[in-house]
Amino acid sequence: MGKKSEHIERPLAEAQPEKLKRKDYEKKLRELQAELCALQDWVVNTGQRVIIVFEGRDAAGKGGTIRAITEKVSPRVFRLVALPAPSDREKTQIYSQRYVTHFPAAGEVVIFDRSWYNRAGVEHVMGFCTEEQHEKFLQMAPFFEKNIIVDNGIIFLKYWLEVGDEEQERRFRARIEDPVRQWKLSNMDLPSRQRWYDYSRARDQMLDATDTDFAPWNIVDSNDKKRARLNVIAHLLEHIPYEKQKREKVKLPEREMKHKYDDEATMTHRRWIARRF
Repeated sequence: MGKKSEHIERPLAEAQPEKLKRKDYEKKLRELQAELCALQDWVVNTGQRVIIVFEGRDAAGKGGTIRAITEKVSPRVFRLVALPAPSDREKTQIYSQRYVTHFPAAGEVVIFDRSWYNRAGVEHVMGFCTEEQHEKFLQMAPFFEKNIIVDNGIIFLKYWLEVGDEEQERRFRARIEDPVRQWKLSNMDLPSRQRWYDYSRARDQMLDATDTDFAPWNIVDSNDKKRARLNVIAHLLEHIPYEKQKREKVKLPEREMKHKYDDEATMTHRRWIARRF
């Protein structure tokens, strides 16, 4: 296991910056998303393989950050993996087996919305694994990441989104009260609120054991969702050595008129949906 990576220390009581205006956020996000498209071209053209892992407390903003990354790129290149609870069959497999099957082939970026680190978090805190399984995972995770991922030439980034106590409570209450957010409440969310300090200790154990030079944890202040999204995208662009790819100039071809007919008239009797809006 290597040394911990260099990092920027953040004072615990550091004041939050001013709220980012939506106009400024959207302008910067579009610039960063254009760079993600350039990164995509490089990944495809060079056959690179990339894994990005997102972990964090419930309501830390992982989903919104991932959507900001994937919104303007191809889902065939940027593949999202968000696995459900393991099946009875999967429970009998080697622990990492069901994750490895989703690893990228050439020209792919795989984003894990939660990953094998479930064992260090929810499985450990909620008693879904034994203490022995938890300890073994913490011992083996760095070797797995080095030998299976990094040493095989896969670019690997891990992000932990850290949200504060008060902000998490605010987001949970918003989910409870807003019918379009209630689907976000899982049966693990409310216990995670009750067991805040158990999850904090599990986080600390995980970071102590698995923050290495070859696969460091990058900690994200996610109390401000917009800033967190921008900061994550900027960081991953800086840590993937992509180069702008040359694109051939595209010319829209002229329509062939040899077989011209009234193709709108043939649609008039079809089953159109009502114009309600």
